[in-house]
Amino acid sequence: MVIPIQLPSEEFSPNRETAPTILIIDSGVGGLSVYDEIATLLPTARYLYVFDNAGFPYGTKEESFIIERVVQITQQMAEAYTIDLAVIACNTASTITLPRLRETFSFPVIGVVPAIKPAAQLTRNGVVGLLATQGTIRREYTYELIKQFATGCQIEMLGASALVELAERKLHRQDVCLNEVRAAVMAWLRLPTVPDTIILGCTHFPLLKEELEYVFPKDTLFVDSGIAIARRAVFLLKDKGMATASQPSNIAFCTFEDEKSALLLPVLRQYRFERLENISNNERFARISSN
Repeated sequence: MVIPIQLPSEEFSPNRETAPTILIIDSGVGGLSVYDEIATLLPTARYLYVFDNAGFPYGTKEESFIIERVVQITQQMAEAYTIDLAVIACNTASTITLPRLRETFSFPVIGVVPAIKPAAQLTRNGVVGLLATQGTIRREYTYELIKQFATGCQIEMLGASALVELAERKLHRQDVCLNEVRAAVMAWLRLPTVPDTIILGCTHFPLLKEELEYVFPKDTLFVDSGIAIARRAVFLLKDKGMATASQPSNIAFCTFEDEKSALLLPVLRQYRFERLENISNNERFARISSN
């Protein structure tokens, strides 16, 4: 059950006897793939995961809309909790919000960008596929990464926002048909040379890795940024305490309460989030929820 609440002020006084608190933000549940990698390396940290389902999906939204929402959500959480590190677990949001966030907040903020450099190093046939949302594909930042790290490769880019919806369905324990996955990437399957290395350029896509492995040739490599982000988090928090005593619980937050979000609670518990709260009652956030 989702319980709408007014976010309280931080109930734990900051000290190094408690583990650091990591804030993770995405428009949906795709960021759980990034959280999973970070939690593997930092299992005793405390995690606050916000999925902005009222603004979902970010990949089809205007830049100003995304920047406003991500900054406001981060501000709201920073006022209620002592944040040691924030992770923007969305490729689209990361490419446009990081400068504003780093100007605004004193704690470190890291984002997710397409894993173009490692993919260019791994490809065997020279054809690399960037599977992402339209929002990521059209960003100048993406083209700069290609220019910097993959000039010797043929880069095929495919906007597959339909896969975002399929990943959400999978985490909501709904059936995902392989034919739907195949249809989303059919343009690549019809190429004379199919990419042998595919960048999962949206945090939702690792959740569909098993289905994608069925659809593409058996020797296809899939690359994402999750492990790199986790290692960066470890580096930035190296001076923070990692005590296990009095470790506070992990909490997930949504921005819109409905039956669909309530159905996520069993899944979130599998990821060690003890409860799900609705932050849309917060007056600060309510102003942008209605935009």
